[in-house]
Amino acid sequence: MKLTDPAVRSAADAELSELSEVVAQGLVSRPLGAWLVPAAAGRPGVLWRYARLVLKRGVRYGRVDTTDDHAAVAVWYSRREPPAPGAEWMYDLQRFLGADAARFALLHAYVDAVLPHTPHHYLAHLAVRPGQEAAARALLASYHRVADEEGLPAYAEVAGDNPRESVLAGLGYEPRSPILLEPGGPVLWRMWRPAPDERLSALPRRVRLHRAAMPFHGRVIAMPRSP
Repeated sequence: MKLTDPAVRSAADAELSELSEVVAQGLVSRPLGAWLVPAAAGRPGVLWRYARLVLKRGVRYGRVDTTDDHAAVAVWYSRREPPAPGAEWMYDLQRFLGADAARFALLHAYVDAVLPHTPHHYLAHLAVRPGQEAAARALLASYHRVADEEGLPAYAEVAGDNPRESVLAGLGYEPRSPILLEPGGPVLWRMWRPAPDERLSALPRRVRLHRAAMPFHGRVIAMPRSP
């Protein structure tokens, strides 16, 4: 990490309320937020409660990263094995979101149906305050080092029409087939960051030979396939 990059660390429980605002604000004025909660008047409150659920679940079952100034927050899960059934999650959605839970349950059903089966690290949520893309890049770069050390790829979804212009694309993620949210929802692009060995195989042969000559101090990891 560069000296100018913000410090990245795991979020504490006491920070979840403020970080919920970051997640909710990242959705409230965007097409995905409008699709999830069509009624504009109640949208901020519903999205805040959803964000709180997302972060609490991330702390319990995954990893939630942030910066000291809370400029960005990322929720990660290690997917070495298929996730446990989501009955508890669906119960929590219904309990805390009430009549608004249906669209959120539908979103997660769409996403869960196409999660890669190969082991990977899953960026389930990324939220960034306006103008703080550097914080987002620092968050992701920090976790990417973990994924690279384990020899695993990373997976995420990004909403919008131009996935190649997203922060993820600038960090090595490649667009895959999109998820079309129905009825009348936006497009979610599936994004895949290849494992180190996959990225190496994509380099020109001359570069591959140079890299292959370098010493490797680690264990051999089976090469996973892309989704």
